[in-house]
Amino acid sequence: MNFKEELEQKVQRINEVIKSYLPREEGFQKTLMEAMNYSMLSGGKRLRPLLMQETYRMFGGTERVVEPFMAAMEMIHTHSLIHDDLPALDNDEYRRGRKTTHVVYGEAMAILAGDALLNYAYETAAMSFSMDEDRKRTTEAFRILTKKTGVYGMLGGQCVDVQSEGQAVSKEKLDFIYRLKTSALIEASMMVGAVLGGATKEQVSIVEKAARDVGLAFQIQDDILDVVSTMEVLGKPVFSDEENQKTTYVTIEGIEKAGKEVEEISGRALEALDSLGFTNPFLRELIQSLVHREK
Repeated sequence: MNFKEELEQKVQRINEVIKSYLPREEGFQKTLMEAMNYSMLSGGKRLRPLLMQETYRMFGGTERVVEPFMAAMEMIHTHSLIHDDLPALDNDEYRRGRKTTHVVYGEAMAILAGDALLNYAYETAAMSFSMDEDRKRTTEAFRILTKKTGVYGMLGGQCVDVQSEGQAVSKEKLDFIYRLKTSALIEASMMVGAVLGGATKEQVSIVEKAARDVGLAFQIQDDILDVVSTMEVLGKPVFSDEENQKTTYVTIEGIEKAGKEVEEISGRALEALDSLGFTNPFLRELIQSLVHREK
């Protein structure tokens, strides 16, 4: 089986896991559940739960305790996409080739759907406590998940990103935004997988640094695609960064240098993971494919 076939099988399995944790569309709040599920089932690479799963397996994990965290991570990520697309932020009408949540359900319901997914993510992750007898690993995994999502992680990065629109941003500040807005959830995904798999504190720290570089390389590649890709290939509007007057690696360094940064940073991430002494060829190839993707 080649990498593409294996990836498709793993993503299909992850989609089944995610579906099993989604809310039923019933009751007076049925529309809210529909909006949540519309966003969750709109496709996507399932990158974060996939990275979590493969890091967990790299450290020898074989149990289902990781599954609630996988579903929760995708809920958190989807929450951020729903809110990013709102008129008050990026005002995008397409995501993953489909109409965005606020276009289909209205702005108010999209806000509520994003809020609901963030809260439901924590409810879902908490289900793992009943699957772990001593709960030390799940407690630490839950702590990482919540911290990397909040003001010291993704939401903090989004705050600085919003405040920086239309302003000249230094590379130092841009790195800060990317480290929190994009890398934080990738860090959380791989760290949770490592913790649940039994990694030591030192090993989790190495995983965190490697994941930070994966996230940075991923975001720089996203900057490049926003300029060189098309809406048909990317599944969302291109040149949106320019329209929103956002500083990116491309605006600071140009496409060629930004591309070299992707190579250097992703290479550094793989070296860090190799230093752990564990092997997961699929995880290695997954990271390489992500930072060299075309959509």
